[in-house]
Amino acid sequence: MARICPGLLLWMTVAALASRGVQAWDSKKVTREFQDIPASYVYVQQALWFAMKEYNKASKDTYVYKVMNVLRSQEQVTDSLDYLLEVEIERTQCKKISGKTGNCSAQEDPQMQKAFYCTFIVASKPWKFELQMLKKECSPI
Repeated sequence: MARICPGLLLWMTVAALASRGVQAWDSKKVTREFQDIPASYVYVQQALWFAMKEYNKASKDTYVYKVMNVLRSQEQVTDSLDYLLEVEIERTQCKKISGKTGNCSAQEDPQMQKAFYCTFIVASKPWKFELQMLKKECSPI
């Protein structure tokens, strides 16, 4: 029997895997690019809830922020369902300490008002009950 050089064997393995379309470790195969979907869609609402929960947890502000306007909502299909959310958020009258986040109205005092334009990308695997923040970018309005 003929002996195969280990280097040649490695090269043949890499070439075979590459020809099958094997992806890099951290890359995602996009099955469907981002497309507009209604903000009322149940998974968009879940992604918004998660994004705001994560935003408020990371915020150093003593007040809770909430979404006041959804400017764009899109879905992309990869190994998960990715939601791109462009929103306007405002500081509410509820303090984090109170634990309230649901029925909080926006600050009325002009000196207390704060608003941001945010872009979030949330990956959702509803079949595993998993949510992950992929992007969080906010700038003052």
